[in-house]
Amino acid sequence: MSVWHQMFDFENYGELLVLVRNSLIAGAALGLVGGLAGVFVAMRDLPFAVHGISELSFAGASGALLLGMNIVAGSITGSLLAAGAIGLLGTRARDRNSVIGILMPFGLGLGVLFLALYKGRAANKFGLLTGQIVAVDTPQTAWLLVTSAVVLIALAVMWRPLAFASADPDVAEARGVPVRGLSFAFMIVLGLAVALSVQVVGALLVLSLLITPAAAAARVTASPVLLPLLSVVFAMVSIEGGILLALGSSIPISPYVTTISFVLYVVCAAVGRHRTRRWGARPTAPAPAPAPAPAPA
Repeated sequence: MSVWHQMFDFENYGELLVLVRNSLIAGAALGLVGGLAGVFVAMRDLPFAVHGISELSFAGASGALLLGMNIVAGSITGSLLAAGAIGLLGTRARDRNSVIGILMPFGLGLGVLFLALYKGRAANKFGLLTGQIVAVDTPQTAWLLVTSAVVLIALAVMWRPLAFASADPDVAEARGVPVRGLSFAFMIVLGLAVALSVQVVGALLVLSLLITPAAAAARVTASPVLLPLLSVVFAMVSIEGGILLALGSSIPISPYVTTISFVLYVVCAAVGRHRTRRWGARPTAPAPAPAPAPAPA
């Protein structure tokens, strides 16, 4: 088979499309979660935390695979442990990065150990690193939808105070906003979002769902309404487009999802740069002339 045929195979596409109904439903929910959570990941400068949590999520999923348990539940357990540790021990940025730097190699090494002990199908091992949502079954879909609902409800409840605390934590704390409590609560919510995203693109490329869509949206708008809306749209386009392109091919879904999200970011960056240059080229109004000095008496 040619490389192109391995990447894009649309033979019997209509028949195969029926098989990914659960995947498309789960992808829509995950796009909504990733797009909204990514807005705060960007505002709070937490890309490194996302990657650190994903390593423990990978370890939890690998352990569940080894023990024959639910992989989604194992992934969520690992993510929550990592998010809790970061939230409790990393009150300052320097401490947080140190904790993440410790958790990342530990989680990755633990996951590799579990996969080495697992004697099942090699595709299951590979899928934890690169995603396997095309093979999502009904029980996994139920887990994903329930967890997505929990994340969305939590974000809806804390959205306004969290946005205030993320934009200006000092002023928010002075106004009585529980900044530390919100920070810990968001880390838990982020842990759940990471666990869900790992099911799509795997532990290695989870940033493509929780960082890239929000970063792309921020290139074209700063509106508090349009920014999360565009972020969700970009995340959904990346996920659903990746599923539809990967259908029938022999390649994991993650390259398609990450490529689509990267293209969206490049386009948005180009649009934002063009708008900045156009506005910068506009002539500015001349400064008003100083008022004449009063005549001496």
